[in-house]
Amino acid sequence: MSTPVDDPLSRERSHLSASRSALRAMREDVEALDITDVTANWVNAEVLAHQIEERIKALADLSDTPLFFGRLDYLHAPGAAEAEGAEGERFYIGRRHVHDADGDPMVIDWRAPVSQPFYRASKKDPMDVALRRRFGYTGGDLSAYEDEHLSDPAEAARTSKLLQQEIERPRVGPMRDIVATIQPEQDEIVRSGLSGTVCVQGGPGTGKTAVGLHRVAYLLYAHRERLARTGTLVIGPNRSFLHYIEQVLPALGELTVQQATVEDLVAHVEIKGTDDATAAVVKGDARMARVLRRALYSHVTMPTEPVVVVRGSRRWRVAAHELEEIVRELLDRDIRYGAAREALPQRIAHAVLVQMERSGEAPDDRVQDAVARNSAVKAAVKAVWPAVDPAKLVLRLLSDADFLAEHAAGILGEEEQKAVLCVKPARSVKSAQWSAADAVLIDEATDLIQRTHSLGHVVLDEAQDLSPMQYRAVGRRCTTGSATVLGDLAQGTTPWATREWEEALTHLGKQDAVIEELTAGFRVPTDVITYASRLLPHIAPGLTPVVSIRENPGHFEVRPVAGTTDVVDACRASLRHEGSTGLIAADARVPELAAALTEAGIPYLGPGEETTRETRLTLVPASLAKGLEYDYVVLDEPQAVVDGEPDERTGLRRLYVALTRAVSGLTVTHAAPLPPQLA
Repeated sequence: MSTPVDDPLSRERSHLSASRSALRAMREDVEALDITDVTANWVNAEVLAHQIEERIKALADLSDTPLFFGRLDYLHAPGAAEAEGAEGERFYIGRRHVHDADGDPMVIDWRAPVSQPFYRASKKDPMDVALRRRFGYTGGDLSAYEDEHLSDPAEAARTSKLLQQEIERPRVGPMRDIVATIQPEQDEIVRSGLSGTVCVQGGPGTGKTAVGLHRVAYLLYAHRERLARTGTLVIGPNRSFLHYIEQVLPALGELTVQQATVEDLVAHVEIKGTDDATAAVVKGDARMARVLRRALYSHVTMPTEPVVVVRGSRRWRVAAHELEEIVRELLDRDIRYGAAREALPQRIAHAVLVQMERSGEAPDDRVQDAVARNSAVKAAVKAVWPAVDPAKLVLRLLSDADFLAEHAAGILGEEEQKAVLCVKPARSVKSAQWSAADAVLIDEATDLIQRTHSLGHVVLDEAQDLSPMQYRAVGRRCTTGSATVLGDLAQGTTPWATREWEEALTHLGKQDAVIEELTAGFRVPTDVITYASRLLPHIAPGLTPVVSIRENPGHFEVRPVAGTTDVVDACRASLRHEGSTGLIAADARVPELAAALTEAGIPYLGPGEETTRETRLTLVPASLAKGLEYDYVVLDEPQAVVDGEPDERTGLRRLYVALTRAVSGLTVTHAAPLPPQLA
């Protein structure tokens, strides 16, 4: 039996097919561009060719990614100040803009102003929308639709089943975008302006990471030229996390955003060593910035001898007191150490030129530059304001007790100074056993000497685990730009974890940031988040617990076991369901569990490795679980997770993270007693 011509689903499928054809034509038009005679030189040709290549990639039609996911039918033609449109006109909302051969839009980019009502319109405020239609897909095929008549008072508000299905859809592979499921409170953050910094406090499953990534995509749409010049960066806690999220922005057509960890940003030296918790806390304290500044500027000494510049038969003398005035003036200006050092010879040369002019000569800029390069001037600069290598400065501070005591006096206590001093001082920068915290200190010293390049926008995810000095390192990457800070105070699992966002934002240099809180849980099932929230009074008593809005209650079980064989059986049971499974365990128990899985013939992956239809189990050390999610989670020995951390509070926070990685089901297995906080 043939499908009726007026069947709505058939019409929508026809529009999808036509849109895909239009997108293919757009791509072919770009591929056909001939730039042979349109550039002035080979450099311009290379740049233009690269831009065309990036444009072709951005126009790729991903077969398993719906080209549009919604439709808006407006009641009236918008006013001049509103988005374009006419009475009765409809807009298909998708991941990117698609137009036909005449330039008329077939799909509107989700970031365009006309798309905003798709996320914000409601029965209370329909925003002039008569109908909002959501589409359901099976693979890449349009298979269902669902209508909301927002302007019809006779129709009651109801929960979208397609929306719920999309939220609860099983996960295989890396993180995907959420453009089809963005909620009004998330949309407000996504579309906030470029000039302001936003800090998002969000519990597990509230979508804070997705909100941050979609905000980058929105800002690139709204301020593309500016951000193309200044750059954007996403900072994550580790490589596994960055690999997990790396496909979100390309799926939205954004290919230029860089990704890095904090360790990548401060990679001035090779990390060979580790700090104990006490040393790491002191090194990560913001007071270390003051110690470094003191130590650096201690190299500046006041001149005691004049500078005598010989030019031809004339000798020009700059007295010591004049030199001291120049040095003090540069110090008072509080400019970078290196910039002041570069300015000093020019200031001395200027003093010489003043004398020349008084004697009747008429020197120009070339003479001043020549005087600045004079050997006597160079010698004076070297003696008064010597060059300083940042790594050598930090090495001396951490190796020389007297040097540290001199510059940490009144800032660090004696015990704190002892904590950061090397037990066996290294002989050179290359042989030093640098720790991750040391690299951050070197980055601070480097910035004191030479200003760090600032980007237009930085997204900082899992921010709650950063030390004050790490916040400073990130902050100097966006001194002239803005930031999106994402985190959850309850998931802080470092000894220096953030206690208050206001304090963290001060270290970041963004004291005026707006703090938003997301409390609606879209990912974690109700029973799971309720169980995990038992830990909140012990780890973050001031936070609002996440409330799951999931209609599917999910699977939850606490199962006593006799050993690893029972844990493997629990994994087997989870793998019978569709989607991914994560076996999360204390780091120390991972080798034993890996051997048990291998013996049972169950293939598994490590964090950051992409799951496939054939291999859907990932063995995850608890220390790497943050930010990851799986359809089903088997959590092994909660008490071992707690005991694996240096203190109970940090251990309970690590456990909170592990408990909240599940999207559809959680099985807690334990042979040892559970932590009493979960009772």
